[in-house]
Amino acid sequence: MKELSHFINGKHVKGQSGRFADVYNPATGEVQAKVPLASPAELQSAIADAAKAQVEWGNTNPQKRGRVMMELVRLLHRDMDKLAEALSSEHGKTLPDAKGDVVRGLEVIEFCIGAPHFLKGEYTDSASPGIDMYSMRQPLGVVSGITPFNFPAMIPLWKMGPALTCGNAFILKPSERAPTVPLMLAELLQEAGLPDGVLQVVNGDKEAVDTILDSETIQAVGFVGSTPIAHYIYSRATANGKRAQCFGGAKNHMIIMPDSDLDQVADALVGAGYGAAGERCMAISVAVPVGQKTADALIEKLVPRVEKLKVGPYTAGNDVDFGPVVTAAAKANIERLVQSGVDQGAKLVVDGRGFKLQGYENGFFVGPHLFDHVTTDMDIYKQEIFGPVLSTVRADSYEEALSYAMDNEYGNGTSIFTRDGDTARDFANRVNIGMVGVNVPIPVPLAYHTFGGWKKSGFGDLNQFGPDAYRFYTRTKTVTSRWPSGIKEGGEFTIPVFN
Repeated sequence: MKELSHFINGKHVKGQSGRFADVYNPATGEVQAKVPLASPAELQSAIADAAKAQVEWGNTNPQKRGRVMMELVRLLHRDMDKLAEALSSEHGKTLPDAKGDVVRGLEVIEFCIGAPHFLKGEYTDSASPGIDMYSMRQPLGVVSGITPFNFPAMIPLWKMGPALTCGNAFILKPSERAPTVPLMLAELLQEAGLPDGVLQVVNGDKEAVDTILDSETIQAVGFVGSTPIAHYIYSRATANGKRAQCFGGAKNHMIIMPDSDLDQVADALVGAGYGAAGERCMAISVAVPVGQKTADALIEKLVPRVEKLKVGPYTAGNDVDFGPVVTAAAKANIERLVQSGVDQGAKLVVDGRGFKLQGYENGFFVGPHLFDHVTTDMDIYKQEIFGPVLSTVRADSYEEALSYAMDNEYGNGTSIFTRDGDTARDFANRVNIGMVGVNVPIPVPLAYHTFGGWKKSGFGDLNQFGPDAYRFYTRTKTVTSRWPSGIKEGGEFTIPVFN
């Protein structure tokens, strides 16, 4: 049995707690490795070492820090196949999708090469006679990221790239379900020239999370996962005086107007709803066709597309559409919610229940499901399923369709498909959701914008990556400077006023 490690002070370190978690191959259901779960003492030691390493790293000029990211980009391209293979073996997603996971993280690292620009302060000369003012962006010190299983490369890179180029040391607590790729990323950063101790990868469970949240050394926490955990982490972190950006669950709606190209819509829905087995926070899980005629025509186009989806292990070739879900528990929860939809009166037009793949009967595979006539009081609508299940909620008007997205407690992503510019513009302006697509099914912004949801999908004031990341991972210091030509006698006892 393969035993994984932590990555501390530039090298792999065996766990000392005696506690381990199983790492599965989701396609076979077999345990392929065990990952150590750090004790509070192990994590506290790693944090202390990171704090020591951060001093010199924080004093390294931003251009040199950017060069480490430049080299990391080269190494990520070099090891793309190796990273994708490791990612697929623990998560279950197809190899092309795994490479996409790495590439979307790599794009943020490319943006981080330009860190010197984003770390520039502001300057005002002669704010008053003989007085100048300037501001500096300085690192927070030691910061941390708690990242999920579904994007084991992308989200750690989203977090650590900006944090490191700002001059911070970074504590990464990856998901214990998919820990190998984060460890590989640490190796690549070390090879790229990152000093020992500046990045510490410490595997763990809730004990490790709480140690991070209660640490007086750690100044900021970034998290991606479910909404209840996001709220817990945000609340505890901010109560302890930390900065926090915590991104939670989603229920992403696609509005389909009667004037849209329904073949384009059906193709978009199949990719956005079933890709990565639906284990994406930006997956479209609710289709909202406007008008009964539109709904009937859409279902007619969707059914054959969904029925033809190829489900299988990543080793079966690049024509596999999606693989297994991550654990047996995840599979059981999806199947429970599907049955609740049937019991509560939704029409299951594509039934993936009982799906079995020959030779992989013990794998965590879930067949594709398509529901029609779903209503907002049903569990399959109210809960994030995180599986290959698409629900269709019919709307009689644009205003009704818009209300479904706006009234939902989640606000991660949404999209509208239409040929009408006025409708698209109205939707983009009015909808209370953080990321909006117009004829784009999964509107994940590029690295020079920012990623973040609204409502119960996001907790915190600043988004991930882009310019917001450099605000989040630095604090501003403002200096008022005067070089008097002579010494003034006597003190001043009123508040300074600039003339």
